[in-house]
Amino acid sequence: MTTPIPRAVPGHAVNNGPMGEIRLVEVTERVLDVHALAALVDDPRAGAVVTFSGTVRDHDHGRSVATLNYEGHPTAEAVLSEVAKEIDSRFDPIAIAVAHRVGPIPIGESALVAAVATAHRGEAFAACQALVDLTKEKLPVWKHQVFTDGTDEWVNCA
Repeated sequence: MTTPIPRAVPGHAVNNGPMGEIRLVEVTERVLDVHALAALVDDPRAGAVVTFSGTVRDHDHGRSVATLNYEGHPTAEAVLSEVAKEIDSRFDPIAIAVAHRVGPIPIGESALVAAVATAHRGEAFAACQALVDLTKEKLPVWKHQVFTDGTDEWVNCA
């Protein structure tokens, strides 16, 4: 697996807490590696690093998936950056990294990866879940699934 190339976005003061750093925001065709994102947010101040990997599965709502392709709007990376900034403003992260893959993605590979480092585990879990949920809500990415029976569908969600 390849390691994402960081594109740092300066963090800002959050709730009178530590400076949060957005260390990666990326929409890419490259293979995503959740371990690489965990390494990006690792920090000696962190008491917790929580990661998420949304993996392409071989089924959806009882139907077998043959192939999957994500298409992103040209603004997708800018929207993802705004999502990361919102999470930074709502929580006290030390560091945040998030990436979404576009293009054809084989079964078993990651489509969305996220990592959040905070001083305490509860905050890390909450911030990472919020990051994933807000990404899925706001990111202008469409999923095209082709099923093994030859039918297909488009879904407007990350």
